[in-house]
Amino acid sequence: MADFDSVFDVVVAGSGGGLAGAYTAAREGLSVLLVEATDRFGGTTAYSGGGGVWYPCNPALKRAGADDTIADALRYFHAVVGDRTPRDLQDTYVRGGAGLIKYLEQDPGFEFVAFPWPDYYGSVPGARADGYRHTVPVPVPDQELGSYRGSVRGPLDAERLGSPAPDLLTGGRALVGRFLAALDKLPNARCWRNAPLTELIVEDGTVVGAVIEHDRKPVRVGATRGVLLASGGFEQNAAMRARYRVPGSARDTMGAPGNVGTAHLAAIAVGADIDLMDQAWWSPGMIHPDGKAAFALWFTGGIFVNHDGSRFVNESAPYDRLGRDVLAQIASGKASLPFWMIYDNRTDGIPPVGATNVSMVDAADYHRAGLWHTADTLHDLSEAIGVPSAQLTATIERFNKQAAAGADEDFGRGDEAYDRVFTEGASPLVPIDTPPYHAAAFGVSDLGTKGGLRTDARARVLTADDSVIPGLYAAGNTMAAVSGTTYPGGGNPIGASMLFSHLAALDMAAREDRC
Repeated sequence: MADFDSVFDVVVAGSGGGLAGAYTAAREGLSVLLVEATDRFGGTTAYSGGGGVWYPCNPALKRAGADDTIADALRYFHAVVGDRTPRDLQDTYVRGGAGLIKYLEQDPGFEFVAFPWPDYYGSVPGARADGYRHTVPVPVPDQELGSYRGSVRGPLDAERLGSPAPDLLTGGRALVGRFLAALDKLPNARCWRNAPLTELIVEDGTVVGAVIEHDRKPVRVGATRGVLLASGGFEQNAAMRARYRVPGSARDTMGAPGNVGTAHLAAIAVGADIDLMDQAWWSPGMIHPDGKAAFALWFTGGIFVNHDGSRFVNESAPYDRLGRDVLAQIASGKASLPFWMIYDNRTDGIPPVGATNVSMVDAADYHRAGLWHTADTLHDLSEAIGVPSAQLTATIERFNKQAAAGADEDFGRGDEAYDRVFTEGASPLVPIDTPPYHAAAFGVSDLGTKGGLRTDARARVLTADDSVIPGLYAAGNTMAAVSGTTYPGGGNPIGASMLFSHLAALDMAAREDRC
């Protein structure tokens, strides 16, 4: 029998979607220790503007009048993801979200509402153009978090720009806050900050505990029912990104600072199999004066051009699809970083970007850094950004003709519902004909890596021969994503993280004590 400093039924590493596992385990009567590697709870989930989950047919959607079916949702998800991940894993995700919302809303501390957000592959059979598969948490005041008041990570402006954090928690911060408030009411749950999980303890082939670096001191913690790893991806670890050939840079990720892959490595050390390790949740990234490219969406104008001055992508596509298209162009040599958003003076020189996630600072700072350029003519603008003048002019002329006609013959911008979500259904093809002309530098960002530990539909971690590692579970970006190399809809990452954390806890609750 291993020697432990303390023993709990369940140990959960990670305080984003992993909170759903900790809450479920505690609600089911188990003693729980949740450990967070940093000084704030929430991980990347806390950075989410909406905190949404992609859960077809859940109670919040039904209250809003959605007429979706699980059969249609399965048809869509299967068509998008294909056979890249096990079918039973896909089915579990699509079918399970509704039950989780019902489970949570039995507790008065949780409240969800529909927030229509179109599916990201709008032309695929079964897609919902009306967005009624997406659900968000209701905001919650920080003072309602009890002993966890003031402990939620974010928002990004607070961490990167020093802005004060608002007292009302919204989006992902509201989701994290509601879980913390619920845990604060359960006497059998404890949460540690500054406590990364660094090693798993195995006895007779079963994971029986973990080593936690709590306030820089190693603590051996027993887990009689199991250990759940839900501590995010490894996007902040430059060495791991290089080892697994993840495009992009740790500098440009939107992942939380504690996401360095420690839990991945601990699981690999005890025989866990991995998959999708070269994958991430991609996005275009507007480059800010600090040199970082930050996730950006909500483009209400402008076009992207490559180093040849040619347009090369549907600028209004869902961010992961757009990011992947950019990476493909870079891999083929047709584009390089930075690429440029070209726009006219309709927005008084400010890029037509509705959601930069990290707020824009003074325009002069971007100009001084060589990230924004302004010129009276396209010729002068082309010289400023180093692209061929004749090609840039021809690109703008062709785009303007297509904008006038209302149809993008080159890249299909505006053909799918998501393309028009930020223009309230109007065409996103806005002519570039009002001088002076402007260019803003863009790179590639990500919302975190999505490669991780292979699991079964109960979130149990598997070895290379598909054997279960007893006592070990994974969810979120520590788990190989159920969506494979795709991003089917808004709320898929958080939704999968919460659901498989929940299922892991239910499986642990059904097990008998081992110690």
